[in-house]
Amino acid sequence: MNQSENFRSLIWGVHPVEEALLARKSFNKILVNKEIRSSTFDNIFKMCRQLHIPIQKVPVQKLNSLTRKKHQGIIGLMSPVFFYKIDQILPTFFETGKHPLVLILDGVTDMRNFGAVIRSAAAFDVDAIIIHEVGGPPVTADTIKTSAGTIFKVKICKERYLKKTVSFLKNSGLQVIAATEKSENVLSSVNFELPTAIIMGAEDKGISSDLLKTVHKTVKIPINKNIDSLNISVAAGIILYEVRRT
Repeated sequence: MNQSENFRSLIWGVHPVEEALLARKSFNKILVNKEIRSSTFDNIFKMCRQLHIPIQKVPVQKLNSLTRKKHQGIIGLMSPVFFYKIDQILPTFFETGKHPLVLILDGVTDMRNFGAVIRSAAAFDVDAIIIHEVGGPPVTADTIKTSAGTIFKVKICKERYLKKTVSFLKNSGLQVIAATEKSENVLSSVNFELPTAIIMGAEDKGISSDLLKTVHKTVKIPINKNIDSLNISVAAGIILYEVRRT
């Protein structure tokens, strides 16, 4: 068992996993014995589809390596953190008189980069980080270690449709800014005293073109022209410093 798997809380057995799903507990994924062909897991599969929880079919040896208990061919790997929904927590920021600062990560999947971004976000008082519900970065022991434990100080939101999320944020009064090296605008051109959501993309792919079309403005960090881009965690630290400096 590797360090990341060992950190996660495990739930095994058909009925315990079903009850946890019904209680809307947060799972990173659910492992099932690939040799089982019966309808035993049908209800669990249905709930996982509804809740967008990944299912991974694995050899029974994998399950046995995680627990020596009678697992009935299924183990749920629970997330160590609670995931929020932005539409549920955004009003609370306004109610306390804050101008919310939200960070949106598009296409970011690396758990260590995610942890480093969280650490910067915590340092500069980001109110919430939004990631993809499906295909977003997992929260593992590596994520927590890289974040230096600050993941427990920042609200993490999982959203299925980022375009819909951006629309909600705009309708709620936030300016939505995309950070991309292709922009003609520098950071200092933005009034960060307003409620703001900042979108950042993965270093290799950047922000999706569909999402870029929805923003109010794009900005870039002025860097040496011989350097293509910065690591996302480094870029996040620079951008968030500029936000809080103004």
